[in-house]
Amino acid sequence: MQTKQKEIKKIGVLGSGVVAKTLAEGFKKHGYDVMMGTRYVDKLKNWTEAGNKAGTFKEAGKFGDILVLAVKGSAAENVLGVIDDRDLQGKIIIDTTNPIADEQPVNGVIKFFTELNFSHMEKLQRAYPEAKFVKAFSCVGNAFMVNPDFEDGKPTMFIAGDSDEAKQKVTEVLEKFGWEVEDMGKAEGARAIEPLAMLWCIPGIVKNQWNHAFKLLKKKVE
Repeated sequence: MQTKQKEIKKIGVLGSGVVAKTLAEGFKKHGYDVMMGTRYVDKLKNWTEAGNKAGTFKEAGKFGDILVLAVKGSAAENVLGVIDDRDLQGKIIIDTTNPIADEQPVNGVIKFFTELNFSHMEKLQRAYPEAKFVKAFSCVGNAFMVNPDFEDGKPTMFIAGDSDEAKQKVTEVLEKFGWEVEDMGKAEGARAIEPLAMLWCIPGIVKNQWNHAFKLLKKKVE
């Protein structure tokens, strides 16, 4: 007899910045029960005054069936550290973060505080092995994260993570959010995905052009 999988309805969004707010609104739009988590709940006054849920990182971490890590890359490990271990056990964490350094870009190229052969998500997965990390939303601007509308069709969201089950759940979310999804394999795949943020930012920094996303084109094989 097959065991029915638990339906994912509760989302804990860790963060209070523009990416966190965009994704929280996106999940709410698509029928999910959302709680935003932050260090200072007063920062989410507009969100709560609209009748939405907000709490501490710890409270949002406990609330969500899926967690969305949407904080500054350098703060990610500390944010997860305040959540009880039991509330991370087996939980899917959508990792939207990039390891962007505080240094200024060079000719439009932002700098990372990681090195090429070990991604930020791999570091997080190693630090919190009880959770199931999936890299997503890290190579596009917040304006296009939810139901992007491009003349040439759906853009591609690249994902990676060690759990196939977790990636399937995240794929279901991404498809609701209007994305074509390409699985880039295990956690090591984040080594290739995270630097796409550098590429995405160059037209914006150099030319003030931010209205773009990536798409993987495939030639049909006869």
